[in-house]
Amino acid sequence: MPPLLILRIHADLRLGLGHVARALALQEAWHAQGGRCAIAISGDDRARRVGGGTHPFLGEPLSCEARYLGEDLHAPLPADLKSRAAVVLVDQWDTTAASLEALRPLKVAVMEDDTDAHEVADLLFQPFLEGVAWPDHPVRVVDGRKVRPFETRHGACRVLRGSPFIVVARAALDLRPKRMPLQPLAIHKLLVTFGGSDGPNLAQRAFDLLAGLAAEDRWRGTCTLLAPNGIQGTPFPGCTVVRDLPGLTRRLPEFDALWCAAGVTLSEALCLGIPAVAWGQNDRQHAILGDLAQANGCFNLGLGTEVDPAVAAEALAGWLGPEGQDGRQEQVRDGMALVDGLGASRVAQELWRLIGA
Repeated sequence: MPPLLILRIHADLRLGLGHVARALALQEAWHAQGGRCAIAISGDDRARRVGGGTHPFLGEPLSCEARYLGEDLHAPLPADLKSRAAVVLVDQWDTTAASLEALRPLKVAVMEDDTDAHEVADLLFQPFLEGVAWPDHPVRVVDGRKVRPFETRHGACRVLRGSPFIVVARAALDLRPKRMPLQPLAIHKLLVTFGGSDGPNLAQRAFDLLAGLAAEDRWRGTCTLLAPNGIQGTPFPGCTVVRDLPGLTRRLPEFDALWCAAGVTLSEALCLGIPAVAWGQNDRQHAILGDLAQANGCFNLGLGTEVDPAVAAEALAGWLGPEGQDGRQEQVRDGMALVDGLGASRVAQELWRLIGA
């Protein structure tokens, strides 16, 4: 019988649905390699809906098994589900060594961890937290196997680092342009989105900055602003405020640029060659954006919850305008080099290798 992969995820107002989107991409990649998959999810009402078998973005039945575990972030796996599985991938932002050890005797992999909890696991995917750009050479031979610089070990855990393991939806790979897109002199169509929950209310802060630029005639483009909590104030000319944007990945190529946080949508924009300005929703995202910006993948506008509005407006105006064209073009080039759209397949291959199937 094909091996069963459990994707252990969490969704709430703090995390949004980004981890769910990543799980859906990994489920598709695992299925393409001949495996079976089950999503085990904890969290709020949206998590309950996913655990009930409903696709969070399309409203259709999920193409894999799903189980709702309750609200507790560290809820254990049901015994019947655990007994059928070969490996579990934990992707829920926060985890503990005790919760990982409780998953044994399964093979255990973790997606992103900035603690030492993963050292009790078998495998850690670290696309962002130790830097995104790692060279392929020189190659070392360890125990008869070639080891490249992006691979290391933490305790007993094998660690794979950097952008090759950034997961995006299959749609982003399908829509990826064959040639590098050319940037317009100034941004005419801007998409602004900070996720389906936007707990820090960054959409309102972004609206205020853009409204100020428009009022001062420093930017004349149009923007679509995804604001799940709504907006206080009257939209300025050219600004459309929506609470939801179905099929977001396939809508991204409609826009010249993106303003977002450090999530799946940013990764998909890099894959598609859409330049992005970003600010973090918290300190961890701020660190991720710092690494991406250092690799010239995006324009880092700082920590959105603490940014000085005047400084941010000045930087944003330059990036959106003609003087930002060269920088945006370089970000398109380097962003597409960072995210090639094959991350989900690489993660699935490494999980397959982990179980020796």
